Amino acid sequence: MSKIAYIFPGQGSQVVGMGKDLFDNHQAAREAFNEADLAIGFSLSEMCFSGNDEDLQLTANTQPAILAASIAAYRAMKAAGAPPPAFVAGHSLGEYSALVATGAIKLSDAVKLVRKRGTYMQEAVPIGTGAMAAILGSDIETIERACVEAADGQVCSLANINSPSQVVIAGNTEAIDRACELLKAKGAKRAIKLNVSAPFHCDLMKPAAERLINDLESTDLGGFSVPVVTNVEAGPNDSPERVADLLIRQVWSPVLWLQSVRKMIDLGVDTFIEVGPGKVLTGLIRQIEPNVRYAAVGDSESLRATLETL
Repeated sequence: MSKIAYIFPGQGSQVVGMGKDLFDNHQAAREAFNEADLAIGFSLSEMCFSGNDEDLQLTANTQPAILAASIAAYRAMKAAGAPPPAFVAGHSLGEYSALVATGAIKLSDAVKLVRKRGTYMQEAVPIGTGAMAAILGSDIETIERACVEAADGQVCSLANINSPSQVVIAGNTEAIDRACELLKAKGAKRAIKLNVSAPFHCDLMKPAAERLINDLESTDLGGFSVPVVTNVEAGPNDSPERVADLLIRQVWSPVLWLQSVRKMIDLGVDTFIEVGPGKVLTGLIRQIEPNVRYAAVGDSESLRATLETL
């Protein structure tokens, strides 16, 4: 019997038009978008379907938009008879989508939470002060050592451990520039500064985490239908009491995506379905373990093809 994990994308997967095909063709997706619109107090669906890139790129908009599009895809899958997963997981923001999918957080609460999360993260660091860079073709230990060397009293650390050959670092702009130069000198294939609005998942985000505490602690958390493999621990959690702490730590801690995927494979998962816009996570799964099955569901056609495969 195949063991399936549903995985949910994070920031960077947004694109104008996401979710529209599902909205037009699936009642369950339509209801998800309507629920999100009502909760957030403006037409998130309109922003997803026909807004402009500039608005969609604002972190406070990006996060609820991706979450709504992901849950619309998940509910359309569920309504079409997709088998239940053994685990769910999400990359950064995607962990909130995973928590909604498993029933731990209501969609209406989650869209409001991630809009605040996006705002807090954006406001934690003045524009230009922080940066992120993707390091390709270097091992994790070398990157970690280069970050320590480049920090020089500033913040410079691992932010996303995405695959064996892709790690993202974050911190003060000058420290990230120094780390990129060091890593290129140490043989990294590429060190690419990312076009992001803030240095996510590093100590510079601690002020954002502090502001999020009250919002998370006042959110109703329910039971889990299946465990969520968390970014912070790369292990399964199904305890509502632990959710707030894990999500607060997640804001400033590295996303352990490589370790999370390997953990799910160790626990018997042989099929990964990326649910929501884009195929970023599917690409990472392919780098981590090419011998598992994977698919992505972002519209009616990919939903139909995935259900046939399953």
